Amino acid sequence: MATQITHKLSLFTFIAVYLVAGIMHFMKPNIYLEVIPDWIGNKLLINYIAGAAELTVATMAVFYKTRKMAGYLTIAMLLAFIISHVYFLLNGSCAGELCLPSWIGWLRLIVIHPILIYWAYKITKI
Repeated sequence: MATQITHKLSLFTFIAVYLVAGIMHFMKPNIYLEVIPDWIGNKLLINYIAGAAELTVATMAVFYKTRKMAGYLTIAMLLAFIISHVYFLLNGSCAGELCLPSWIGWLRLIVIHPILIYWAYKITKI
């Protein structure tokens, strides 16, 4: 019983996190534009695609039939986002005028990002 509640809480939290993250790409695009490398191309389009992808995986995770695919798509998306994390670190841990201590950038890349990938994998099992 406790495991089932934990799984549901994890799933609902996953859905909420990716819904909010996806919406933020549309509401506050400038935050994200600063961590998209110029060589990728149209930063605004890339930002909107990332936001749409986050909204899509959140929606897919709601339904049992598409939850496994949502988890695997999230893993692929997070692997693609590594580019932005490295770019952030290469720019002195700055996104435009927002600069953070470099250890925060490293923490995101080395600790938080793998946890998010693992979480997405666990969603495929619920």
